[in-house]
Amino acid sequence: MAITHVNGPLPGPRGRELLETWHQYEADVTGFQAPVVWEKARGCQVTDVDGNVYLDWTSGVLVTNVGHCHPHLVRAAQEASAQLLNNYECPNVQRIQAAKRLVEALPKHLDTCFFLSTGSEATEAAARLMRRATGRFELLSFVGAFHGRTYGAAGMGGLPGPKRLYGPSLPGIVRAPFPNPYRDAEGWCEGGPTFQRFFDHLDLVVDANASGPLAGLIVEPYQGAAGFIFPPPGWLKRLEAWARARDMLFTLDEVQASYGRTGRMWAMEHEELTPDIVTIGKAIGSGVPVSAVAASRRVFGCLQKGEMSSTLGGNPVASAAVCAVLDIFEREGLVANAQRMGARMKTRLEALSRRSPYLGDVRGMGLVMGLEFVKDKATREPAKDLTRRVIVDSANRGLLVGSVGMYGNVIRVAPPLVITPEEVDESLAIMERVVLGLEA
Repeated sequence: MAITHVNGPLPGPRGRELLETWHQYEADVTGFQAPVVWEKARGCQVTDVDGNVYLDWTSGVLVTNVGHCHPHLVRAAQEASAQLLNNYECPNVQRIQAAKRLVEALPKHLDTCFFLSTGSEATEAAARLMRRATGRFELLSFVGAFHGRTYGAAGMGGLPGPKRLYGPSLPGIVRAPFPNPYRDAEGWCEGGPTFQRFFDHLDLVVDANASGPLAGLIVEPYQGAAGFIFPPPGWLKRLEAWARARDMLFTLDEVQASYGRTGRMWAMEHEELTPDIVTIGKAIGSGVPVSAVAASRRVFGCLQKGEMSSTLGGNPVASAAVCAVLDIFEREGLVANAQRMGARMKTRLEALSRRSPYLGDVRGMGLVMGLEFVKDKATREPAKDLTRRVIVDSANRGLLVGSVGMYGNVIRVAPPLVITPEEVDESLAIMERVVLGLEA
């Protein structure tokens, strides 16, 4: 029996009415999405205001790793809300418990954390830590990086969208290429494990653009917003060694990549990375807004009392969510499920790529993959128009997807980690019909 059910072309009558009201009152500046007005969701299934049922490959942009509205998470947030909503910097029971639980879940060398509200807050806090701890002011980041939309975070990033037409970004950022195995015109991905060509060029970029020794660097385990670009195996470990040789702090931005998404609890575990600072967000609250920055006590020791704060960071409701999410991971084996279901999905998606003239690349690990669409597999010319068709056609068949990428031509494959084999198979069947239907 099918899980999905879509009654007629989208939007439905109630959805159309609500979309018109929405655009009348709120600025229409969000990204392109299928015309679906969500009403409720549970696990991997979403129901809209017209009663249509969909499978979700977005996880609310890689947030709801434990599934939409997990009962244990909902109950924890409800109970905390009835006791205390906010108390700024004053200690509360939930915050203390959340700090202990998060540090215990992190790799051993990260023994201290601090709670904030958003991923942008966390990456900006990491930048402040790198500068204060070293007494230096310039940082290295990478082309294609996304570290948030606030001014400092966008300035560290390497995507044009968050910065274009807003004037000069904050100074002090040196930006270098990020290796993209599918579009490696410069040969940056060659030469592992030394990647000599890349790191020779990186030395040149830094020496030509920095005014002195760098404070540190910030890098994502994979570049999500740029199109789920995964560097070649060993490159991150080599980058860490390069940073240590230059006496720089190494920050890993795991806002999107952590909490089982790649098939490990922390993406750093794949190559046994030991970053000085880690930024955490999205799935840490699985829908409840919360983020964190983690480091060693030595790194945090550069700050005095009152030098880092957040109006809503560490509030009781968010802190209760942090604990509840970790409870769910401990009880339900979600990391292992991400490995199994991810392998099941990737095998079929790679087979689909061999059948489609437009699906140029399938990449990823665990339950985070990118489907890159091109006009021609020989030229690899990006096909942004096709991803929009895939988004709308998939929704009309009962599958919710979104697009990312430097060129807007990559479909996101990132369902909640609770996805079942039946949900995997039905969602893949929908995607196969949609992709093969592009030829028509």
